[in-house]
Amino acid sequence: MTNGRRVERVAALIRREMSQLLVNGIRDERIHLGMVTITNVEVSGDLQHCKVFVSIYGEENHKNTVMTCLQTASGFLRGELGRNLQLRRAPEIVFLLDRGMEKGASVLNILDRLNKERRANEEGSSEITK
Repeated sequence: MTNGRRVERVAALIRREMSQLLVNGIRDERIHLGMVTITNVEVSGDLQHCKVFVSIYGEENHKNTVMTCLQTASGFLRGELGRNLQLRRAPEIVFLLDRGMEKGASVLNILDRLNKERRANEEGSSEITK
């Protein structure tokens, strides 16, 4: 049980530090083509592997460019994590695109459109009954 809590703590530390590094640490301008948000970090039980889920707001071609840039910078980020968090061995980092926020926004748009259609139908039917 304690090992699980340690993994969660390390994941939270990695998420915080990775956010800082994305804002201040990477000088590659391609990362700033889209707004990058770290949505989740999963660390393996032995702390050797780390999956960083990112959401990128922007055009589709910019998303691909940003993901390529993140994968390219993973070695640099791994070294910085190891130094800043003082880990004995920094985990291998893999970036994965999280499309959850996009799906949530599209669902909200659909619900909004359906709500407008329902109101329009209610107004149309109330005029007919008059």
